[in-house]
Amino acid sequence: MKDIYEVIILGAGPAGLSAAIYAGRSRISTLLIEKAQDGGQIAITDVIENYPGQMPEGESGPTLIERMSKQVEKFGADRISDTVKEVHLTGSIKKIVCVNGTYKAKTVILATGASHKPIGCKGESEYQGRGISYCATCDADFFEDLDVYVVGGGNSAVQEALYLTKFARHVTIIHRRDKLRAVPTLQEKAFANDKINFFWDSVVEEVGGDEVVQWMKVRNKKTGGITTVKANEEDGLFGVFGFIGLVPTTRLFEGQVEMEDGYIITDEDMKTNIPGVFAVGDMRKKFLRQVVTAAADGAIAAMQVDKYLTEANNETYYG
Repeated sequence: MKDIYEVIILGAGPAGLSAAIYAGRSRISTLLIEKAQDGGQIAITDVIENYPGQMPEGESGPTLIERMSKQVEKFGADRISDTVKEVHLTGSIKKIVCVNGTYKAKTVILATGASHKPIGCKGESEYQGRGISYCATCDADFFEDLDVYVVGGGNSAVQEALYLTKFARHVTIIHRRDKLRAVPTLQEKAFANDKINFFWDSVVEEVGGDEVVQWMKVRNKKTGGITTVKANEEDGLFGVFGFIGLVPTTRLFEGQVEMEDGYIITDEDMKTNIPGVFAVGDMRKKFLRQVVTAAADGAIAAMQVDKYLTEANNETYYG
């Protein structure tokens, strides 16, 4: 480990891995810090179909991320698994305080991603892992031949609903509007799938049961009517999967980096309001959050780090 790195990258999702690849290949001394598995949201995505250069027949998030991680290793970035406790981003030397050590660098790339929004119903926290889930890839097999409900209407919700049909007896999408927000190709697949039904203009009010989710109250937003969904007596439970959006993982940076609605504000070069600090991926305020845009963000940030370091070195050399 170096005393002072040229760049520290926080997070090993597609954006952070891309930044590490480009930084390492540019001979920038790089430390990549990730507290969990590589990949972020993509690590729990079953099928990716629109990443340029992927397997044409489609591939999983884990297989794509595995190749990215090997590229990071190839280009020489140092890596640690640790949890960041606090960051000090101002000044010429940035300091990252983790559970197992403190690390310093001349620049930092923030790539901490985002997590799923809660469904927002009564009883949600009590039944997480006991019927409520936010990851179809992780938990689908627990609900084989059972009924499941997917809350949401965007790309993620429909994609995960389609995946769940491989396991569940029936899948019902609960959406707060009267039409889906997913791209047309996903909508077509959902409407053509005999296993998928819909609760339109509806939200989940409450879940409950004995130890596991056995009943759920769904409110129609237009009529105000409440529908109580009960588990089949033989099944004894059903699943509720939430896919209603993301919450940026940016709390650590509050009071230092400029944000809007929790998302970090950058320019097109990934620069934040702090010199030498860049932000990339899903935690950045942007129009499109996809693997391809995250990878592009990481590449841009790494090249901007190179430019920043070169300019700083020139100023030091020439006085």
